[in-house]
Amino acid sequence: MRQKFVAGNWKMHGSKASVDALMAGLIKQADQAGAAKIAVCPPSLYIDQVATALKAAGCDRIEVGAQNMTTEADAGAFTGEVSARMLKDMGCSYVILGHSERRSMFGEISQLVAEKVKTALENDLTPILCIGETLAEREAGKLEAVIAEQVEAVVSVVGIEAFAKVVIAYEPVWAIGTGKTASAEQAQEAHAYVRGLLAKSSPDVAEKVVIQYGGSMKPGNAEELMAQPDIDGGLIGGASLNADDFMAICRAAGA
Repeated sequence: MRQKFVAGNWKMHGSKASVDALMAGLIKQADQAGAAKIAVCPPSLYIDQVATALKAAGCDRIEVGAQNMTTEADAGAFTGEVSARMLKDMGCSYVILGHSERRSMFGEISQLVAEKVKTALENDLTPILCIGETLAEREAGKLEAVIAEQVEAVVSVVGIEAFAKVVIAYEPVWAIGTGKTASAEQAQEAHAYVRGLLAKSSPDVAEKVVIQYGGSMKPGNAEELMAQPDIDGGLIGGASLNADDFMAICRAAGA
């Protein structure tokens, strides 16, 4: 039985004051999330603040992740970048890689994402590998081809067995930050395709891999989405900035 996993992607939001307030709300409700795993992924500037707040409160129900990192594992002349070892030093357990915003706005191709996944795994970070199609790609019938290219690029670099230590987040790009959400049936269909794709190489790995849904999950639709057999949690954007909304989703996952 796969454990449900909910991660909050704060994107480029936050201030020292707002992070303190959000963490206070999350910590207060953390024990209400049942069996679900929980992580928050703040901007890199606030990772230490989040980790410190959790430690001070003695809260071990919430883990910390980052939103991106470079392929370089250690220190070096890479101005503006953050390495895997820096993230580990700050207390991170997870790192979001290949988010659609990184792919579309910053030109990250699947091969680069695959190299980042390799670096994360080599440094004991769990990658949250984001995959998904745009509206144009879906309407053109390319959903499966797009997902296959994104997944197979990573498999070719790290191998199928490495996916035992990878979380996948399926994010229909057309449903991110738009208020639109894939229906439970649409989301389940895509998740089942991803699991089936992995099963061609390893049925055992495919059965165990956690696949989150990452397209405008909210308290109002979380329960229906996560009731689907291949949806194992959520990668939450906007709703993760509100402690009550985020923890409501976590409770739905942990029920």
